[in-house]
Amino acid sequence: MSTARPQRQVTDAGHQALSRAAHWHADQGFSVFPLAPGRKTPAVADWEAAATTDHVSIARTWRKAPYNIGVAAGPSRLLVVDLDQPKDPSDEVPARWRERGAASGADVLALVAADHDDESVRPTYTVATPSGGQHLYYRQPEGEQLGNSAGRIGWKIDTRGHGGYVVAAGSITSDGRYLAAVTIAPQSLPGWIIDALDTPPPTSKAPTETCALRNASAYTLAALAGELENVLAATPGHRNDTLNRAAFALGQLAGALLLDQHTARDELLSAAARIGLPHAEAERTITSGLTAGARHPRQRSA
Repeated sequence: MSTARPQRQVTDAGHQALSRAAHWHADQGFSVFPLAPGRKTPAVADWEAAATTDHVSIARTWRKAPYNIGVAAGPSRLLVVDLDQPKDPSDEVPARWRERGAASGADVLALVAADHDDESVRPTYTVATPSGGQHLYYRQPEGEQLGNSAGRIGWKIDTRGHGGYVVAAGSITSDGRYLAAVTIAPQSLPGWIIDALDTPPPTSKAPTETCALRNASAYTLAALAGELENVLAATPGHRNDTLNRAAFALGQLAGALLLDQHTARDELLSAAARIGLPHAEAERTITSGLTAGARHPRQRSA
């Protein structure tokens, strides 16, 4: 009994810290929603509609469980630049960047800034991720709704905007804690990033389609959880095939605009690592499966 009490106190303290962090983000004007405890996946079906800055709603939600914190980029009027690190030695730097001395997404962003006569990447609100990467928060330009992208700016650089979300500072996963590294307000998005993305706002969806996507959210989250369970239960000799099937199935959901492909990739990579698959092998399998699945979008009956 004497050992159980300290653990309970740590758990309570962590729960309270997550609640305080959710309130802090709301104070900054960031619309937040709950992520599954210890995970990066939404804990609610329609996470974008659930995202809020209302402190009463936040208090009610975070009282229930030690949820991690998601920031919905669109409702928050944010464009978040996600700078990643190579996952392992087999994750080689492309020659065009290696020859210029780059070894990470942060290095590539600095080079791209210099290419556009911007001497450096100006400071903005920044979150350090457990993997050694960074999330740079910028204000969306007036009249724009820049969306998600992967590699469009450069190697190891993704973005999260309209229709996307990021894991907020204070959240904790099996890899570690997300920490606020630079706490100034989000700055204006540099023009050269806007030019590189230039993603049209997704306003062409018919109202009935938007409604259908929202109604499909619970189904999508259940499908995601099911495929991850399949991967985690895979036995040696079947792990890669199981991962490929899961990636294909989730790729079909992404192709139907029911699932963010970045989320699917991250969760599959995490599951693959837990069952002992080498990162480079897992990444190839996941990329192949997601790409193939996206060519055959999942159809759902009414």
